[in-house]
Amino acid sequence: MRTRLTVMLNLEHPLIMAPMFLVSNVAMVQEGMRCGVAGCIPALNYRTEEELRKACRELKATKAECGKGAYGFNLIVNKSNPKAAKQLEVLCQEGCDFIITSLGSPETTINAAHKVGIKVFCDVTDLKFAQKVEALGADAVIAVNNEAGGHRGSISPKDLIELLRSNCSIPVISAGGVGNKAEMEQMLTWGAEGVSVGSPFIAAVEAPITDDYKQACVQYNAQDIVMTERISGTPCTVINTPYVQKIGTRSPWLERMLNKNRKLKKWVKMLRFYIGMKATEKAAQQATYKTVWVAGPSIQHTKAVEPVRVIIGRLVG
Repeated sequence: MRTRLTVMLNLEHPLIMAPMFLVSNVAMVQEGMRCGVAGCIPALNYRTEEELRKACRELKATKAECGKGAYGFNLIVNKSNPKAAKQLEVLCQEGCDFIITSLGSPETTINAAHKVGIKVFCDVTDLKFAQKVEALGADAVIAVNNEAGGHRGSISPKDLIELLRSNCSIPVISAGGVGNKAEMEQMLTWGAEGVSVGSPFIAAVEAPITDDYKQACVQYNAQDIVMTERISGTPCTVINTPYVQKIGTRSPWLERMLNKNRKLKKWVKMLRFYIGMKATEKAAQQATYKTVWVAGPSIQHTKAVEPVRVIIGRLVG
């Protein structure tokens, strides 16, 4: 299928494997490129700039080898990520096909990336922010709807796609609510020029996480997804495990009080983000009863742990 996204990134299918904290890795994106789709990795998955630089070079070599597909990285561009400036510098030096920005103003990223020929797509949840990033020069918007995993939006997929498509001139890439071919085709019918899919790839053979996490995506369903404030301070979708039920989904009362203080709010959010990321990392990489597993309702279609290639086949046919 030919859309502005496939043309922009030289893809065979209008599909981006969404960036997922601790889940996405080089092996997954390499296999995605071989299948003619795009793959994206959170820059925060790498502890050091050298590790990020190495990933860039490995993916560049794979693209040169297979001659199709695309690879990119996700940048958290607000103040909760003190590494953002250095990560952007590495990506601009090493090169990649695209950068997806999240949780902040993408202006600095767009300006720097465009100087070296890197496309920038921006996560948005409403029309106001979509129009802002288009005015700043974004190449496309990632329309994060209310069926997405992680930090999701509040508008339905159909309504958000049609709203942005009617009021923006850049491509709309829908994120959320896609777990099979029929759902992907539905998003395109509504006017999306591509889809960003994450949760179905959690249970990929190539994913560098515990078997427990993968099996949870097989065993639980859409109705088992709940929102919690305990990871980043911002509502985030997780699997409703017994541990999540035990600790609850609201932020601790002290944290809620401190968030009302204008001077302390920024520092409280940064601390919550750090604590939440560490807890998520432990749950993803170690066998523990303290399981906080991020996922979206599209795990409904995950019936087994499978290779990336098979999951992509289920989406594109």
